Amino acid sequence: MQAPATGATDKGAGMGLKRIFAAMAAVTLAVAMAAPVARAETLADALVAAYRNSNLLEQNRALLRATDEDVVQARSALLPVVNFVTGANAARQERSRLGSSSVLYPRSVSAQVSVEMTLIDFGRGRLGIEAAREQVLALRAALIGVEQGVLLNAIASFVDVQTALQVVNLRQSNVRLIDQELRAARERFELGDSTRTDVAIAEARLAAARSLLAAAEGDLAIAREEFQLAVGRAPGSLAPMPALPRLPGSLDAAQATARANHPSITQAQHQVRAAELSGQIARNQRYGTVRGDVSAGVSESRPVGPNSGGRGADVSAGVNWSVPLYTGGRLPSAVRQSIAQTEGQRAALHQTVAQIQQSVATNWAQLTVSRARLQASDQQIEAARAAFEAVRAEAELGARTTLDVLNAEQELLDAQFARIEAGAALQVISYALLESTGQLTVTALNLGIPTYDVEAYSSGFAPAARTPSVQGQRLDAIMGRYRN
Repeated sequence: MQAPATGATDKGAGMGLKRIFAAMAAVTLAVAMAAPVARAETLADALVAAYRNSNLLEQNRALLRATDEDVVQARSALLPVVNFVTGANAARQERSRLGSSSVLYPRSVSAQVSVEMTLIDFGRGRLGIEAAREQVLALRAALIGVEQGVLLNAIASFVDVQTALQVVNLRQSNVRLIDQELRAARERFELGDSTRTDVAIAEARLAAARSLLAAAEGDLAIAREEFQLAVGRAPGSLAPMPALPRLPGSLDAAQATARANHPSITQAQHQVRAAELSGQIARNQRYGTVRGDVSAGVSESRPVGPNSGGRGADVSAGVNWSVPLYTGGRLPSAVRQSIAQTEGQRAALHQTVAQIQQSVATNWAQLTVSRARLQASDQQIEAARAAFEAVRAEAELGARTTLDVLNAEQELLDAQFARIEAGAALQVISYALLESTGQLTVTALNLGIPTYDVEAYSSGFAPAARTPSVQGQRLDAIMGRYRN
């Protein structure tokens, strides 16, 4: 009577274990489904990281802030300069009672406050401020150029990593395929359907394929390091390249966009304007400068005689106009120098425009070539694959040798490599065309992140709009500079 009871118990225990295992499997599946899936890094993610992590951008932003200070310093030339001067004089007195000795006694103490200000400089101060602002605008344009270079490097590194990954995968497939051909050749050799030469050829091809695989893996490691340098972090799982960006419809449209928007052209234009202003400053030097000064001071001296000593106060004011009459040729030389510098900047502007136009035309031609190469590579792959399958089928029937199969496989492999290179070149050259037109920026690409505010730093030095008077504005500018 115990046996049936024991069997029922074992059966019940077995069913219980099954339920437990089923529940554990269900829990494991639920956890696996609930676990977050790592999202592949897109090109936009890489561009955002490159913009935020670029040391080159930080360096040029600091240089821009330093140039912003030139405007403040140029503006300060129109403001009064206040100096406080204090001093003391002492005299030595000799005493001889028990022995000779000397003692220093203060004779006088003075304190003075002086205010100096340029009243009339015949426009040089105003021109200096405008020239400094032009240099700031030129450096802002240069910063946009640096931003474009950083983003283009990030795009190129993103494409390089993807290309290297595709090459490694293709090389691995090639090694596996040749390994299969080698085993087939050895089997045919053992059956007497082929010679030892076929086996040796397959072995040589396999060794070469493994060597090329090792080289491809090394190229992938290099591409990863370049990605980390360009983006600021190591690459993870990369998403496929997005669709090509929207490009100008024609070469003329692209060149017109470049003339209007390229930061290098904008920078050169501001440099020309700054040189013109510097020339006007040099020409106005011959008019001299009208300055005014006011000083007030107090002094106290100890008596050293019957009619000396006491306290005093004095206030003085004056206006003077200094005009250079003879400078040894310095002023005329400065004028000639400014004219030459302006002509040089104009020539640099024309050269910059020519170079940008040539860059746009070159990128446009390369874009056309890349599209044609990509289309031809697709056709080449299709034909090479059909030929390879046919040759392999004929080899199975004994109509082809192992060498024929390996040669057909190599042609297919070459076509696939050409397709990878053409696709990568098309991606890079598309963004290079945008860069040459001045449209490869965070704003133009709509990356959706806050960008560096080039005016935030200099706005802290500007006079407050709420101050009604010119004197109040100047004082606010001075106080704002010291607060910051």
